[in-house]
Amino acid sequence: MDGAVTITPATPADAPEIAAIYAHHVLHGTASFETVPPDAAEMAARMAKVRDAGAPWLIARVAAGEAVGFAYAAQYNARAAYRYACENSIYLRHDRLGQGIGTGLLAALLQACEDCGFRQVIAGIAGSEPASIALHARAGFVEVARLKSVGRKHGRWLDVLYLQRALGAGDATPPPEEPR
Repeated sequence: MDGAVTITPATPADAPEIAAIYAHHVLHGTASFETVPPDAAEMAARMAKVRDAGAPWLIARVAAGEAVGFAYAAQYNARAAYRYACENSIYLRHDRLGQGIGTGLLAALLQACEDCGFRQVIAGIAGSEPASIALHARAGFVEVARLKSVGRKHGRWLDVLYLQRALGAGDATPPPEEPR
């Protein structure tokens, strides 16, 4: 990871910087299928929903204090049987790509997900995002599905790849309690 990057749990005070990082991807990229960037208040509400459910939301900062990325995970589906599966998201500031920040941020997120009791993690990635696919592959994710042309943004049809990896014992042992 790039020199002095610190990864910590995000707080509501981080919402404006997180919203700014995400806005660039919404407006200029295909990593998000949103077309209108959420403002800081909406981002704070999203963060609260994730954190209130006991799932992780992390922020990466350089030594000078500026945010350079964020990552979070939430239960894959609200139904009880999905209790041990989560879906992750990771976004880096557009001018800080390729510096190892994503590798460190994803590693910290995977550990936080395991600490929360998740056993499987899923990443839904636009097929036009080879760097994100490579990042996840380096972290042990494997492609499990591809949805063809399910999104349209910036004049293009976009595939979504689903990658998955086990956390901790994965499905080798039962969880500490059955979902209810």
